[in-house]
Amino acid sequence: MEIVLDHLTKKFPGRGKNRQEVIAVNDFTFTIPDGKLAALLGPSGCGKSTTLNMICGLLAPTSGEIFFGDNNVTALPPEERGVGMVFQNYALYPHMTVEQNIRFPLENFRGKDRLSKEAMKERVLEAAKLVHIEELLERKPSELSGGQQQRVAIARSLVKLPKVLLLDEPLSNLDARLRLATREEIRRIQQETRITTVFVTHDQDEAMSISDLIVVMKEGVLQQVDSPQKVYDDPANQFVAQFLGTPPINMFDGELKDGQLWIAGEPVLRVAEGESVPEGPVSVGIRPEGFILLEGGAMHTEMVRPEITGRDVSVIFRNKAAKTDVVRSIISAEDWNHISGGEVHFDLKPAKVYLFAPGTGERIRVKLEPLAQSAPQ
Repeated sequence: MEIVLDHLTKKFPGRGKNRQEVIAVNDFTFTIPDGKLAALLGPSGCGKSTTLNMICGLLAPTSGEIFFGDNNVTALPPEERGVGMVFQNYALYPHMTVEQNIRFPLENFRGKDRLSKEAMKERVLEAAKLVHIEELLERKPSELSGGQQQRVAIARSLVKLPKVLLLDEPLSNLDARLRLATREEIRRIQQETRITTVFVTHDQDEAMSISDLIVVMKEGVLQQVDSPQKVYDDPANQFVAQFLGTPPINMFDGELKDGQLWIAGEPVLRVAEGESVPEGPVSVGIRPEGFILLEGGAMHTEMVRPEITGRDVSVIFRNKAAKTDVVRSIISAEDWNHISGGEVHFDLKPAKVYLFAPGTGERIRVKLEPLAQSAPQ
């Protein structure tokens, strides 16, 4: 089921003396293709859950429309939209068994949709098998682990065969190892069922790992919509570049001058021939993997310490143009033997360097090249 949000806006009235209304979602327009998993990603308070609640019908938009396929569902109540919702706190009934919890939505079907007891039992078993909890049907929620409870909540949403599955930060109550395993299960279930799914999270690792589409939000405003790799490789602005990536992107004060990019008074890259860009100050973002350890490299830095993790080495260094106390670069462990400490030099990979307008954070799109054509790419 394709989901279309058309100029969706949600405003809440102000409280207290100020009384200024709050715009939680501001003129939101994008499409989630049929059968895809889209992640709504952004910091707390950016409007992710508000958007999800409007999609499912728990909140009415102030303006704009919501379409499921060709059907305008903006005014439909939640029970008529054909959605399954999984909440952060699971919301299981403690006095019911797992089987009863999963079956509960089916018992509310009326009229032509009403199912026999045998049909409900069969549907419950199918949903339980899908999330691998068929052996837990007789247990109560208190007898389950956090991950098992989450699977019950997902099975309860799937049992009514929804057109759309909505998950509101479903993994935030789980420990790190269980969170990893459960997000893989969610992806497996979504790919098996091909249900269009909207997944709300503030964890960019979760969004990058399981989604077909990432929707980055900031203060209720859509920042970028694209595939995870595209958003990472080609961020629309500085906010997106800084929000995605582990370790995060390194930011520097730089300058475009004489057809070159300068950082800390040193030319580090040159502007490609034929590119026309205004000279002046720029904010420079460099991904940790964008550094090439090279004796005589263009960028001079003061090494703080190495962090050896096996396959890779993080070289922590200082640079006077950096906007943080230290900068993190990631290099191959094989290259670590070439340096002993003190001052280290790097060349930069142009594809991993991004320029932004100081103050606004708008992307400055310019093709950069190594200072020497023979430098590694």
